Amino acid sequence: MNYNRMRVVEAMKLKKAIQAIALKEAENPGEEAEPPSSALLEESNAPAPSLLFPELIQFPNSKPDRTFLKIGARSLQFQRKFFPLATTADWNSWEWQLRNSITRWQALQKVLQLSDDEVRAMADESGNLPLRLTPYYASLLDANDPLQPLRRCVVPVTAEHLISCGEAADPLGEDTHSRVPGLVHRYPDRVLFLVTGFCSTYCRYCTRSRLVGDQNKRHLNRDQWDRALSYIEMNPDIRDVLLSGGDPLTLPDSSLEYLLSRLSRIPHVEFVRIGSKVPVVLPQRITHALVNLLKRFRPLWLSLHFTHPDEITPETAQACERLADAGIPLGSQTVLLKGINDSVPVMKKLMHELLKIRVRPYYLYQCDPILGSSHFRTPVEKGLEIIEGLRGHTSGYAVPHYVVDAPGGGGKIPLLPDYYQGRADGDVLLRNYQKKTFRYPDAEGTQP
Repeated sequence: MNYNRMRVVEAMKLKKAIQAIALKEAENPGEEAEPPSSALLEESNAPAPSLLFPELIQFPNSKPDRTFLKIGARSLQFQRKFFPLATTADWNSWEWQLRNSITRWQALQKVLQLSDDEVRAMADESGNLPLRLTPYYASLLDANDPLQPLRRCVVPVTAEHLISCGEAADPLGEDTHSRVPGLVHRYPDRVLFLVTGFCSTYCRYCTRSRLVGDQNKRHLNRDQWDRALSYIEMNPDIRDVLLSGGDPLTLPDSSLEYLLSRLSRIPHVEFVRIGSKVPVVLPQRITHALVNLLKRFRPLWLSLHFTHPDEITPETAQACERLADAGIPLGSQTVLLKGINDSVPVMKKLMHELLKIRVRPYYLYQCDPILGSSHFRTPVEKGLEIIEGLRGHTSGYAVPHYVVDAPGGGGKIPLLPDYYQGRADGDVLLRNYQKKTFRYPDAEGTQP
C-alpha cells in the first residue's frame, strides 16, 4: 500500500514538472525551438496500436484554433492507419505536426516502401540537407512508387551526392551580397531577410540547402534580427522587404508580430512579402489567429511555393481561402523540375488549380545549380517550351514569368519564346501562339 502511494506521489511530481515546463514554454513563445527528433518514431518493445508511436505523447500547444481544417480523404486514411490515437485536434495542430515530423529513414520506412536507392541515400548522412517532412505531407506520398512527383521532392536519393560541373553551394552568390548576417541586399530597392533556417518539410532541390537544416545556422536570435532591421532603417532606398529563410511561417506568432511591427514602423518600407511553403506542407499553421495577425500589417503579400497539382488538397485550398478572405494577395513560385512538372499538361493543370484557390501564378524558376541537383534540372529550352505551351493556349493569368536566377548574383533574368521575328518594310514581324506571323506597323521604330 505504501509502495503504491509512493508511486502515486512520484507520478504527481512528474506531472507537475511537465506542467511547469509547458508553462515556461508558453511564457517564452519567441524562442524558436527545434521540434523533437523522430527518435519518438523508433521501435518499441511494448505492443503498439500505431506503426509509428508506441503511445500518443502529448505536447503543450498554443491556444487551439476555433475551427479545424476539413481533413481530406487521403490524409484521413493515413491518420487512421499510422496515428490512430491522434484526435482531430491533434492532426489539425501545427505544433503537433512539427513535433511528430518524420526525420529518420527508419521512421519513413514504416509509411513508405523505400527503394534501395532511397535507403542508401538516407543512410549516407554526408549530404547538406537532412530529412524532414510533416505527417500531413507524408500522407500525400505514394507508398509504393519512388518516382511519384511529390515523393521525389522530399525523399533523398543517391543522385544528391553526385556533384556536376557548374554546381555550387551558394550558386546565387547570396553570401557575397549579405551586408549583415541574414540580410541579402542585391537589388537597389529591396532586400531578402532570412529570418530562420528552419522549414517544416525540406525540399531536396532547396536553393539554401547550405543553410536550411544546419543545427549551427538554423536559429536566428533577436539580436541578429535587430541588426538586420537597423540596416533596413538606415537605408532609405529600401522599399520592399522579403521575409524568407527557411520558412518564416514556422515562427511563433509572437516572433512574426515582432518582425512585422518593426518593419511597419520604418517609413520608407512600403510593403512586405513573405516567402513560404507552409500552406502546402503544413496548412494547419494557417490558423485564424495567424491570419488576423498578418492582416494587421498591410500591404503584405505572400509568395507560396507550389510544385505539382497533387499538392492542392482540400486542406491547402482551405488555408489559401483563409488568407485570401483576409485580403492578403497570394502569388505562386514554382521550380521547374525534371520528371516532376516538366510538361505542358502538368504545368497547365497546376496553374489552373492555383487560380481556383485564388493564388496567382507568378514565377516559374529554372532550378538553381546547387550541389547535387543535376537530376532535377531540365534544359532551359524545356522551360521555354512550357511557356509557349501556355501563352495563348490558356488564360493570361495562368502564365507565370519564366526566369533564370543568374549564377553569381546576377538576379532574375526573364526568358520568353521568340515571338519577336524582326522587321520588314517598316513593320515589326510578330509570331503568335499558333506560329502564324503578323505585321505591326512601326515605321517610327526604324528611324535613327
